[in-house]
Amino acid sequence: MKKNMLLIAPAMLAMVACGGNKTATQPAEEETVTYTYLCDPMGVKMDSAAFVVDSAGYAVIFNGKDFTGWRGFGKDHVAEKWTIDSVGNMHFASGPGEGGDILFGHEFENFDIMFDWKVSEGANSGFFYLGQEVVDGQLIPYMFMSAPEYQILDNVNHPDAKLGVDGNRQSASLYDMIPANPQNSKPWGEWNSGRVVVNKGHVEHYQNGEKVVEYDIFTPEWTERLQGCKFSETAWPEAFVLMNTPHSGYVAFQDHGDEVWIRNVRIKELK
Repeated sequence: MKKNMLLIAPAMLAMVACGGNKTATQPAEEETVTYTYLCDPMGVKMDSAAFVVDSAGYAVIFNGKDFTGWRGFGKDHVAEKWTIDSVGNMHFASGPGEGGDILFGHEFENFDIMFDWKVSEGANSGFFYLGQEVVDGQLIPYMFMSAPEYQILDNVNHPDAKLGVDGNRQSASLYDMIPANPQNSKPWGEWNSGRVVVNKGHVEHYQNGEKVVEYDIFTPEWTERLQGCKFSETAWPEAFVLMNTPHSGYVAFQDHGDEVWIRNVRIKELK
């Protein structure tokens, strides 16, 4: 897909191969992938780091120890309400303090990403992908104006589960557009597995091991879906243009004001 006029960091990807004979006293080298990521939303500063690649070929972009590669939307740092708990989970805390969405500062176009999530009772959050931040040199107000959303929700206790059409605001749904089917989420307080695959415009959502959403993005059908949701040309013209323009982008988790925990975030770029 072509990119629109978006100020981004150049993507740099380098695989470190493992080789040579190993002995009992010589531990195997870890395979890593190096991402160059934008540390400042206006493109002033870039940094890079190596991320471990697991046995399935996914780069582990959240290590449970620190926020290397992550920062707040529109920020050059991670907001204080995003922390790492005592067992290594990413945690968004409700209540006072600086918040906002948290993104991994490297843009992806074709990818397969997995993560685990759980929420507190009655909580709402989301996972954004292909998100934009700076367009034509200007910071956009919200990531959800540009990014499809994999809904994260307590389906039983949050009112959003009963809004929309046919459950298209329940967990793992393409928010406000396509309901997850089957709806197989686990209750609040329990871990769910999430997965999103974006490959040459074809998108799939998975929840707890089952494919629950499938669609093609940046097509006439996509435009029709936008026209039928809260991001329609009439309801929100700015968001409609951003959502309807082909682009690569960031992956991010949403601050919706409620408690959410994230772990095992890993991504594989697709050719």
